[in-house]
Amino acid sequence: MVRSTSRIWLIGVSLSWLFTAGMAVGHSQLAVQPSAATPPIKDPIANAEQKARRGRHTFRFDTFGDEAFWGGTLKLHEAIEGTRFGGVGPGVSPRTALAVGLKIDVGALPADLVDQIEQGKVNLDDPAVTLALLKLNAVIGVTGEFHANGTLKSVGIQCALCHSTVDDSHPSLCAGAVTPNPGTGCVGHRLDGWANRDLNVGAIVALAPDLSAFASLLHTNQSTVRTVLRSWGPGKFDAELILDGKAFNPKQISNGVVTRTNVPGATLIPPAFGLGGVNLHTWTGWGSVPHWNAFVANLEMHGVGRFFDPRLDNAAQFPIAAAHGFGDLPHISPDDDRITSKLSDLQFYQLAIPSPQPRAGSFDPAAAKRGDDLFSGKAACNNCHVEPSWTDPGWNLHTPAEVCVDPFQADRAPDQRYRTSPIGAIFSHTKGGFFHDGRFATLGAVVDHYNTCFHLGLSGSEKHDLIQYLLSITF
Repeated sequence: MVRSTSRIWLIGVSLSWLFTAGMAVGHSQLAVQPSAATPPIKDPIANAEQKARRGRHTFRFDTFGDEAFWGGTLKLHEAIEGTRFGGVGPGVSPRTALAVGLKIDVGALPADLVDQIEQGKVNLDDPAVTLALLKLNAVIGVTGEFHANGTLKSVGIQCALCHSTVDDSHPSLCAGAVTPNPGTGCVGHRLDGWANRDLNVGAIVALAPDLSAFASLLHTNQSTVRTVLRSWGPGKFDAELILDGKAFNPKQISNGVVTRTNVPGATLIPPAFGLGGVNLHTWTGWGSVPHWNAFVANLEMHGVGRFFDPRLDNAAQFPIAAAHGFGDLPHISPDDDRITSKLSDLQFYQLAIPSPQPRAGSFDPAAAKRGDDLFSGKAACNNCHVEPSWTDPGWNLHTPAEVCVDPFQADRAPDQRYRTSPIGAIFSHTKGGFFHDGRFATLGAVVDHYNTCFHLGLSGSEKHDLIQYLLSITF
């Protein structure tokens, strides 16, 4: 298809200020990147500050070279463009992007653009505006790579895609979007580390024109892959699917009762703050922070780096991973590795992300005080969720039987156990439910589950007080 350079530029940018602002934003992003010529820092506090800055840049903006997969292999950028710009389908408008939980960083938008959106002068149903937002680097967790003529060449993703959201400072800009998690919005200032429970990862990936890479890996067809991806729903992701191919939990069991059947294998996106002092991470304790960062950057984001975990050679537990050698990827030159050198700074930044604080009036202080006594006393929560890290110090794993749930997700991890999840700032990720798969819709349902599991004998008022305490705690 032959495309006019001037026409594409006019449509894609829409207004001349977008190009100017985009260049300004691009230069500002380059300015915050670490310089190879920076002299060694001897003061540990200054060193910590520099590590945190580098880690934040990695968390927010580094694709680790994964655009070769998302654009080059899956051709996701073509679905974003739409046929009007040389891609496929209708394209992705800002309204569609917000509806699947993508977030817009208001700090990357020129003030006059914000004003025009608020006044209804920007067409939020036009994919051209989405392309302009990508040029401004305003779509959190997604980077557009453009040709010289202004057309989209590829897209890459960052850690921030799943583990950041925005505040609710600009609610008027959220027309047609999903209902955000409490305290968050659709267009606003970045909230790093927050779980984006609005993000429908599966629906976004299902838009890709070519899912043959996944179909081949899973020994199925692209239609089936799309069905599985669309089953996940908002705020969930199945990291183990490409390891074992188990798309659905046949029986979801709580306290010995089958509550649902054929439940999608995707688990809730967890927060990326409150990780300090926590030994094992993920719902099933795969490993430390840098282990999981390396795992995700290499195997899930499809970046370019090295990864080693011989546990994936277990063909009985991880047949797909073992067959494809995912436990030792790949032997490349350090000069080509775009992940490993960034793991230290990335971990440091994640450990430094401050815990959110509950909003005034979001819980009953008097009831929370009574709940505090219950937490460490009759309810016995502190036996595992030890204050103030809110997880077990040490090896923070328990068998499925110990927490009265089915072993489906635990069996997909090396230790076949569930982690004691840190519950600080739990108010920031209440959307989508609780436990690894969101099986309990409310904190009340969680308390009821443990009340039955551990035979606690909590009264209705005691359950209320305990919930108020849970809503009050932070890291």
